[in-house]
Amino acid sequence: MRRCQPDAVPGSPDWNLRADLAARAMRLIADGVVERQGVPGLAARLGYSERHLNRVLTAELGAGPLALARAHRAHTARLLIETTPLGMADIAFAAGFASVRQFNDTVREVYGVAPTTLRSEAGRRGGAVPAVAGTLVLRLPYRRPFDADGLVAFFAARAVAGIESVEDGTYRRTLRLPHGAATVALDLTPAPQAGHVVATLRLADPRDLGPAVARLRRLLDLDADPVASTTRSVPTRVWRPPSRPCRGSGSRAPSTGSRRRCGPC
Repeated sequence: MRRCQPDAVPGSPDWNLRADLAARAMRLIADGVVERQGVPGLAARLGYSERHLNRVLTAELGAGPLALARAHRAHTARLLIETTPLGMADIAFAAGFASVRQFNDTVREVYGVAPTTLRSEAGRRGGAVPAVAGTLVLRLPYRRPFDADGLVAFFAARAVAGIESVEDGTYRRTLRLPHGAATVALDLTPAPQAGHVVATLRLADPRDLGPAVARLRRLLDLDADPVASTTRSVPTRVWRPPSRPCRGSGSRAPSTGSRRRCGPC
């Protein structure tokens, strides 16, 4: 167990609520902009100079955009190490590393142990999800409670034919990612008990794994903290349309990444 978890923040509910430069930069870094366009491309997307962007991120997070992108690659690698049976060379490429040596060095620097140690620790906690040919099967954890039925009802009522479908508690859709199209199946049936959502991804390019995971977490609002939302909300004079009643504990704000101010009543 690592004492320091660099993947915990940003990505927390408080960060998802923020719309300042640092938070916007982190969302673009998570989407792989630095890998595709470099720091100049990131700065251009944000409308600031590279120097100002580096100064803001260093003041907020103690590291510049290159270091943050490197840490994000390490987080993507850890996700693959702990939840899939892929070989280490395949993981290094999928996470965006230029070589296996760079992958090993980065994981050791960020997490303090070798990639094989992370996999053995994950095996003691339950092991990887069995792989399906041509796909990646991942666990996407969340904070309890989790209203899976509410999400299923939300997506079923708004499914766009040819893009989305909901059947037997599984939400399927297509994704347009930086390097190609993808499809995903999100099994929400066991989610309230399991502590995670199982995502079955079929990617055109494995380099899109990091952006895909970031978008799926926003899609399901998995970084939300329902307990904090409930305790901080103000229940008075909050109008709710009769067709969309509050579902209570564990409700999420799909496709928004917790950009809401009121929690369950």
